[in-house]
Amino acid sequence: MNLLSRRSLLAIAAVVDIALHARPSPVAAKMLAARHDLPPRHLETLLQALVRVGILKGVRGPRGGYELARERRRITAGEIARAAMQEAGEDGLGPMPQSRLIDLVVGPQVERASQAFLSTLDGVTVEELCQQAERRAAFDGAGATADFTI
Repeated sequence: MNLLSRRSLLAIAAVVDIALHARPSPVAAKMLAARHDLPPRHLETLLQALVRVGILKGVRGPRGGYELARERRRITAGEIARAAMQEAGEDGLGPMPQSRLIDLVVGPQVERASQAFLSTLDGVTVEELCQQAERRAAFDGAGATADFTI
């Protein structure tokens, strides 16, 4: 069971991909999408959200794309997941259930568990994920494999 949303998982993978491939030039969203077998438009809003919070930097122009805004050892998986969750929204889910059970028992327990989960991700840097990806040859040129764990 994966506690991380698909959007957060994709955000972490995108940042690691960019960290691995942004030298000597930025990574185009089109190339990033191709490596992860996604339509480019699916990634653009996510990448822009990561730019807004200072994880990525957008580079304009014909050789433009995305690169890290900070050193990869200074970006954590938890920070990336939080940024992706902030932008996701829950508009299609309907109203939030309201009850004393949720307010006093279930909600606080789920919040503690969520904080513990994100705290663990805060201990994982993009640098560490890049090292794992390189050791496991997670990129085979055309496509990516999801063979590394957090």
